[in-house]
Amino acid sequence: MTMSGIWTEDGEGWRLSLPDGFPDEATLHDLIEQAPEMLPLSGAPPLLILGREVPLGSGYADLVGVETSGRPVIVEIKLEKNRDARRAVVAQILAYAAHLHGTTREQLEDLVAAGLRRRGYESLVSAFGSIQEDAFDTDEFTEALDDHLGEGRFRLVFVLDAVPPELMTLVAYLEHITDKLVIDLVAVNSFNVAGTSVMIPQRVTPERHEVTIEKTRRRESGTTYHKGSARFEASIAEAPEEHQEDLSRLLRWARKLENRGLATLSSTEGKRGERFVLSPLLKSDRVALATIWNEGGASLQFWRSVLERNAPGHLERIEKLVPVRIGQGNTTRDFSDELLDALTDAYAEVAG
Repeated sequence: MTMSGIWTEDGEGWRLSLPDGFPDEATLHDLIEQAPEMLPLSGAPPLLILGREVPLGSGYADLVGVETSGRPVIVEIKLEKNRDARRAVVAQILAYAAHLHGTTREQLEDLVAAGLRRRGYESLVSAFGSIQEDAFDTDEFTEALDDHLGEGRFRLVFVLDAVPPELMTLVAYLEHITDKLVIDLVAVNSFNVAGTSVMIPQRVTPERHEVTIEKTRRRESGTTYHKGSARFEASIAEAPEEHQEDLSRLLRWARKLENRGLATLSSTEGKRGERFVLSPLLKSDRVALATIWNEGGASLQFWRSVLERNAPGHLERIEKLVPVRIGQGNTTRDFSDELLDALTDAYAEVAG
């Protein structure tokens, strides 16, 4: 991805200022370390950088931090001209995450001890206690950090001056297959406007991997795709009578999203007509927060990574209304009005 320039008016007309770029990766590295708040991360979490060039396995992670929620963050910084900015950086950051997975809070603290001391902190807890404006719950923070480390739930952040298409494809695939990683692609560019240095960070949303998967499924499994909800509606009449009301209720909910302009609807049909799925797709990137299934009854299927990336403000509320932990593809047959209202609010959050 190449970012557009800045247009300025100098009295003689509008002129395009092209990016200056960065002389080397260390310059961009310094910038992010000094001002991590400029990164437009999904969900806008408060982030504290703990260490630079942190030893993880056989390499050194550019930056390691932690969100106030307790989620560890690994940041890798590359310039597009670096060939590693395509495939190698993905293997690199995953190797760091794999090494960090299963470590204890005390081990993480040892890894970033030098960085903490350089920033004037004695421990992780003291670092976060110093930046929290509200009352800081030490037990809650440490418990959450321990849980994230044990489960391998991390945020991975790629920062580049421009994002190669190949990297976007890889990130889209990773987001699709896991619910434990939140991944951000951020393009940062530097401009000189009338002698003033201007930085423009931009979060890049890759094309959803579901597009590729749809093509593969259509070719290999005979799955048929239909625009709109008409085919799903027709399938309800073919379902056992005891499931029809639940299916109709979910269909009405999806159509309300469509009528409000919050989603577009798409239906899929299994090769032998034994499975029908209705997807309320976000207009922004053509993925669904949840999909409706007509297969042996009515059910809702959730996509955690899509929720975390697009509607993080509603995830906790939704989880409290679901009898199972929301994962990547988990389903429930228990969908209360409160749950559907929460999902509606999540779609509305994305639509802005």
